[in-house]
Amino acid sequence: MPDTPLHDQSLSLDHQTFAALLATTENLLIIQDLDGVCMGLVKDPLTRVITSDYVRATNAFDQHFYVLTNGEHIGQRGVNHIVEKAFKDSSVPNYLPGLAAGGIQWQDREGAVSHPGVSEAELAFLQAVPDRIARQLHDFFQQYPEILESRILEECIAASVLDNKASPTANLNTFYAHLQDAPEVYVALQKNIKALIDRLLAEAQEKDLGDSFFVHYAPNLGQDSQGQELIWFAGPEGSGTTDFQFMVQGAIKEAGVLALLNRYIFNRTGTYPLGEGFNARQAPSDRNALLDLVKTNFDPDQMPTIIGVGDTVNSQVVEESGQIVVRRGGSDRNFLTLIQDIGGQFNTGNLTVYIDSSAGEVKNRKPLKLEGGTVIEGPCDPQDTEDPLQLNMAFPDGHLQYCKIFQQAAAARAAKTSA
Repeated sequence: MPDTPLHDQSLSLDHQTFAALLATTENLLIIQDLDGVCMGLVKDPLTRVITSDYVRATNAFDQHFYVLTNGEHIGQRGVNHIVEKAFKDSSVPNYLPGLAAGGIQWQDREGAVSHPGVSEAELAFLQAVPDRIARQLHDFFQQYPEILESRILEECIAASVLDNKASPTANLNTFYAHLQDAPEVYVALQKNIKALIDRLLAEAQEKDLGDSFFVHYAPNLGQDSQGQELIWFAGPEGSGTTDFQFMVQGAIKEAGVLALLNRYIFNRTGTYPLGEGFNARQAPSDRNALLDLVKTNFDPDQMPTIIGVGDTVNSQVVEESGQIVVRRGGSDRNFLTLIQDIGGQFNTGNLTVYIDSSAGEVKNRKPLKLEGGTVIEGPCDPQDTEDPLQLNMAFPDGHLQYCKIFQQAAAARAAKTSA
């Protein structure tokens, strides 16, 4: 489809046209996830690797590039630590600017971090969560003394308790790897950790923090009628939900899109369309309301072409009580859909870019299906024919393929700027 604009294509493999768009579009805003996008998916977050060449390439998009992740910048398992290791020969690494912890942990390129809109009482409650997760894991496996030897159990717990400052998480990837022959135990573990999360939410309520937190399941099966995310229990298709993230209410990626867009317009015009103090927690949770906020407050003439990049989008078509039900989920789905909708509203040619991370260590992604150099089946259920999200670009060979094209575009953009 050479004459069809990229934003009207579906799962295009025209990477050179994509690279040219990144290199030559002056009013450009890239909003990019991290795990599975510029780093391989791994069971233990401490083993993640990012290349210094990729990080340096982001400099070519200074003030046009931001990250948006449910992980964090800081801490032992934060991305900053990974970046610092990549720059071991340099005392001053380049940090990745943008929002972490779902949209409430801001970082600039120099590594200065803040938590806009988060109270000290909320941070104090979050600080106690990692120890609770560790105790829960120890207690659970006392019921199964023969399933894991003590050394492996301790290693799995150490890898599974993510002591993030603003999004403490139970990551069950390593447990899943060791429980392949006992799937019923792994599902019981998923249910046990869910019970802990529910108990933590109840305790927050008792401390007058009932509106402060929610749980993000990654990957998930969308939301129920009350807007709560649906856990995905393991089955023949894979591990299902592996990350149980205890998050600050309002820390959702689609709200982060507005916070980043607000900063981007300020950098270009000197004016914040949503106000200088706007943060993700002030944004509505409904995607239509978010789009209305953009329509009401942003000047169409100033709107950039937004490129949203992610790797976690899924759907399942199932039968429940004799009815066909479609469950659409994935932690990148909503922010990509909002970027798509903004592009449709303002006619800015926004793109949604999908990175196939199924080849990583974490086996809960459906691989793209190719035939004759064309993607013939995406990451979602082929029976889901009415998915509102259209993924424009695809990188079937994963993060290395994407990083190569990104670095190519960065070099061309830098050359154009210096010319």
